[in-house]
Amino acid sequence: MYPLRRNRRLRTNDAIRHLVRETILTPSDFLVPLFVVEGTNVKEEIASMPDYYRLSLDYLEKEVRELWNMGLCAVLLFAKVPEHLKDNEGTEALNPDGLMQRAIKTVKNVCPEMLVMTDVAMDPYSNFGHDGIVANGQILNDETVELLAEMSVSHAKAGADFVAPSDMMDGRILSIRETLEEEGYFNTGIMSYSAKYASAFYGPFRDALDSAPVDLKNVPRDKKTYQMDSANRFEAITETQADIDEGADIVMVKPGLCYLDIVREIRNEVDCPVAVYQVSGEYAMLKAAAEKGWLDHDAVMMEQLIAIKRAGANIIASYFAKDAVRLMG
Repeated sequence: MYPLRRNRRLRTNDAIRHLVRETILTPSDFLVPLFVVEGTNVKEEIASMPDYYRLSLDYLEKEVRELWNMGLCAVLLFAKVPEHLKDNEGTEALNPDGLMQRAIKTVKNVCPEMLVMTDVAMDPYSNFGHDGIVANGQILNDETVELLAEMSVSHAKAGADFVAPSDMMDGRILSIRETLEEEGYFNTGIMSYSAKYASAFYGPFRDALDSAPVDLKNVPRDKKTYQMDSANRFEAITETQADIDEGADIVMVKPGLCYLDIVREIRNEVDCPVAVYQVSGEYAMLKAAAEKGWLDHDAVMMEQLIAIKRAGANIIASYFAKDAVRLMG
């Protein structure tokens, strides 16, 4: 009790604050999202994500080398598919020479030790911008799950270490796990987007991949029939436990900052690693505020990342990864 106990003694200077700090970020905490495009010598800045780029495979090689030299050891790949290759069956997703498959091989060729995770979802390949096959105004669950399992095998064949289904279809983890086992890919991991909310924070990401749902008659205008309601808390635990039971190795909460209560709930309930995706809208908001001079970019960035890890994340997928590691020195 005061005055025998003065808590400010442990805040007196930088040295003691560092010594007793409970949460510490390291480069090994980060999963780096990367967007790939067709072509050569392409490095396109994403308008709604300042300082972040779509990369052709030759630039992907350079980026991967830089990441590895910075101590960043894991990437999450997303492919921006040309419009003429999109359809309602995800045909291009299964092309063994498709952009995603070539991107996986590119990373593994230039840096075999880099951990490669891949986005498994239909929306980049869909002419409707949905994570599933569309029919009669509905997103078909079971037919989509079959495609996702085939897509996962295609990524594993190309060399992916982990597949990351981001679709939120029911039963897809079990189907993917069983199909990978049947094809002999016993060591291919699954990082499941287990608690993925129907969030308004995804806008810049959909700009990056041109994957927003189209506004057409008889096509759902949003993803609320499969992504989770942002008002729900206990549902996240149910979804996450189901994915673990079906064979997920890592579970994810998406987005980040507005859902840290969910991160803590899940961390308290499960024993497997928990990932958090600090999404494009979170990135874009800070970039915009910093450009206006309203916030200190680096200070707020690090505070946000510390908050995500403090809430219980083992892995942070973040567009700030390189910026954060540079600050760590």
